[in-house]
Amino acid sequence: MVALESAELFRLLQPAELALVRAAAQERTFTIGQEIFREGDPGDGLYVVQSGLVEISGQLNQAQRQVLSQVQPGQIFGEMALIEQLPRSACATAVQPTVVTFLAHAEMRGLIDRTPALAAGLLQLVSHRLRDFNQHYLREVVQAERLAVIGRFASSIIHDLKNPLNIISLTTEMFCKADAPPALRATAQARINKQVERINDLIMDMLQFTQGGQAIALAPVNYAKFIEQLVGELRPEFEYRGVALHCANPPPEVTLQIDAKRLRRVFYNLAHNAVEAMPGEGTLTIRFTQTERELLTELADTGPGIAPEIAERLFQPFATHGKAHGTGLGLSICKKIIEDHGGRISARNDHAGGAVFTFSLPLPPAG
Repeated sequence: MVALESAELFRLLQPAELALVRAAAQERTFTIGQEIFREGDPGDGLYVVQSGLVEISGQLNQAQRQVLSQVQPGQIFGEMALIEQLPRSACATAVQPTVVTFLAHAEMRGLIDRTPALAAGLLQLVSHRLRDFNQHYLREVVQAERLAVIGRFASSIIHDLKNPLNIISLTTEMFCKADAPPALRATAQARINKQVERINDLIMDMLQFTQGGQAIALAPVNYAKFIEQLVGELRPEFEYRGVALHCANPPPEVTLQIDAKRLRRVFYNLAHNAVEAMPGEGTLTIRFTQTERELLTELADTGPGIAPEIAERLFQPFATHGKAHGTGLGLSICKKIIEDHGGRISARNDHAGGAVFTFSLPLPPAG
């Protein structure tokens, strides 16, 4: 059992001052689970734990309480009653057989008025308690936010994996037919391999997005051939979903320093977002504009356009609007990939309807 003079609030008091505290003290005993006070009770005084353990908790809702702290021998609780004459804001419960010293509000206020050391000690103690509570609260908030981010991130991964997995499933049925000719089997096998590669690229992009700071692998690539191959990969899926895909003008025959796998991810994200915005039918048009310093690529759809509620947050992680699945992480990845290439990406609504996404890639220096 901790003596009163060893308690955190009274350690610096002189013997005469301690004698005044002892004269005002009342000893109280509580059994396991017994409430010492609850929310809404009058703030009638201060408690010092001599032995046992006290739990301070708050009511989150009708069915759940949150433990805020545990008070051990030598520590005090209920100190806010000495500062503000308001009802208790938390519940104190004995979690072990507990003996406490109770000091009534009136007696403690008289002692504080006559004892500067006691007033200073109480102020310091309240300051420490507030700091501890803030740190505890921040830890809880950070943990809750981490769990929320993990949930949104998992939802995004599932969303982005659905398209290639659906294609693999449909193609496998075609591949496994007993009467499928060799040419059809070869086409199906190539399509499955391409979707497996796409899933692998998606996972790598996810890892790169979360880790950050990784260098891209630039290599000289003919942009016209890159676009031709990419459109050939996307068109069968678009036709299956009733969306027309075409280029308004031929892509320029220019060699760019790009990371082809990561840039392909940009096209897949933007193209599939457009398809989702045009359920049933629609058109996705790709246009190219070359200036002295950069090559601009536009993807314009005939969907409903970008909602005003999301326009300013479009490229932020997890920003989404009006989608049954997905979190908007794909556009954030697009922004990072384009910026890693030294370009920029933007979005707007076309005056004729639909959304237009534009990204730039720097041209190599002349000569």
